[in-house]
Amino acid sequence: MKVQGKKVDLSDIYLSETNEKQKKILDYMNDSVDGGYLPPQQVQYLMQSLNMNLQQLMNYLVPYATKFALPPISGFQVGAVVHGISGAIYFGANIEFIDEALSFTVHAEQASIAHAVSYGETGVDYLAISAAPCGYCRQFLYEIINCPSTEDITVLINDGSSNLTALLPQAFGPQDLGVTTRLMLSQNNNLQMTPPPVDPFVIRAFNAANTSYSPYTADYSGVCLATNLGSYVGAYAENAAYNPSMSPLEAALVLLIMSGDSYNNINRAILVEANNNKCSQLSATTDVLAAVAENITLEYYQAVSSKQKDLLPNKKTFV
Repeated sequence: MKVQGKKVDLSDIYLSETNEKQKKILDYMNDSVDGGYLPPQQVQYLMQSLNMNLQQLMNYLVPYATKFALPPISGFQVGAVVHGISGAIYFGANIEFIDEALSFTVHAEQASIAHAVSYGETGVDYLAISAAPCGYCRQFLYEIINCPSTEDITVLINDGSSNLTALLPQAFGPQDLGVTTRLMLSQNNNLQMTPPPVDPFVIRAFNAANTSYSPYTADYSGVCLATNLGSYVGAYAENAAYNPSMSPLEAALVLLIMSGDSYNNINRAILVEANNNKCSQLSATTDVLAAVAENITLEYYQAVSSKQKDLLPNKKTFV
């Protein structure tokens, strides 16, 4: 399993001698190329070969997700494992940025959801976490429930479990603002760029913006990060409480990290954002990008959405 471009030592996952099931998972993760993602067939294989149910397997995998944590400020590592309705499992971990405001911190639960969204998941049913989710994360997760595929989320903490709605009583959510869509439901923001992009990385950022979730501000936006190993996209994910919203750059960085790639390999960063929006990702993206890849200049494009034509005069498009 690679983290930040390097093979990591997993031998310290278990403090004492491993049992047979722990050893099999350890061997599997050591051989894993994409350690942060387990496709449905691999999840089923592990459950059957280890004679485990899904919840047990997820709890066993949490320490491996924690290996992806990058908390240079707090030093406190958190790992999360989420199960999508497709049957796949996605890892998440907390990410902090030196010299940036703490509000830019990515929580492990957020990371696991962003990771799942990047694979096209439209709902999740189980989340395993190494520590009880904070109020911020409970609010972020609440943007998902009541989807047709996700009535509620079962949160697994060690040997216990609770429904998300029990962890967030008297919740405030999309329904309180008259929003009927939900995070993880398919979005089409009807964006257009003139002329249409031909650069494959710009196209990927454009497509992420077109599928981003921004029902409150219409700030449809997406980021593509290119490295010498691949490219990683992130789509904006808003929240009814606003603050737990997740920027497209943060989402792209999650995918990069969970794929085992490194900040050091970033050679391009593209932000595509709808014009006529009520807020902008430009300054935040520039600031956070400088914290992880200071020599990379952000490429910025604006698109037009038919959903917002009457909001404000068009802004000038620039790169």
